[in-house]
Amino acid sequence: MEKLKINIVIAGRTYPLSVNNTREEEGMRKAANSINKLISMYEQNYAVSDKQDVLAMCALQFASKLEISALQQNSTTKEATKKINELTKLVNSHLE
Repeated sequence: MEKLKINIVIAGRTYPLSVNNTREEEGMRKAANSINKLISMYEQNYAVSDKQDVLAMCALQFASKLEISALQQNSTTKEATKKINELTKLVNSHLE
């Protein structure tokens, strides 16, 4: 399958990319849009003189959301596993 060539604009700069399908293209465009909105928010609310600082803060915000989500998911998985083990013991005790 031939890759699609697209251009994504982030912080006023154009980046040519290749994606595998239209779903990936949509995801890339939505991600770029989210980044650009966050850049605008930082520029409006904070005295930022350097685009690199704004991009670093955007990267930190997106990466921290991923990490927090992974930690919460891990915690939920551990809790679910613990409850399943407790239920298994309870069922086994009734079957014996």
